[in-house]
Amino acid sequence: MSTSVHSKKKPIRVLVSKLGLDGHDRGALVICRALRDSGMEVVYSGLFCTPQQVAKIAIDEDVDVVAMSLLNGAHLTIFPKVARILEEHGVTDILLIGGGVIPLKDKKILEEKGVKGNFGPGTPLNIIIDYINKNLKK
Repeated sequence: MSTSVHSKKKPIRVLVSKLGLDGHDRGALVICRALRDSGMEVVYSGLFCTPQQVAKIAIDEDVDVVAMSLLNGAHLTIFPKVARILEEHGVTDILLIGGGVIPLKDKKILEEKGVKGNFGPGTPLNIIIDYINKNLKK
């Protein structure tokens, strides 16, 4: 009798977070569904999260990726703060990606502060999914 061993690969766990005083979550909800439909496990933070809350959820949920969304222009302050808090807790193996209304000139600054991707409105969902699959840290 031959035995077949199936190694079940753990799905990628993604925290999709809405930070700060941004009450627009339609795009984040679309991202949640697309990531889930691609086989990823998705945790959604809900609206109006602080960087501390996002970092805590990321740690508590043992996620592989934190996808941060912001439309109100505070991305240069809030996204890097999440990165700093995670680093202060010794967490360096989570891929941090940004999305929302982020001017081109700000993307390089965010990249230097550890927030990658920085996808704007209208980015094809498969581009975001591929980016996550190719850039995981864990």
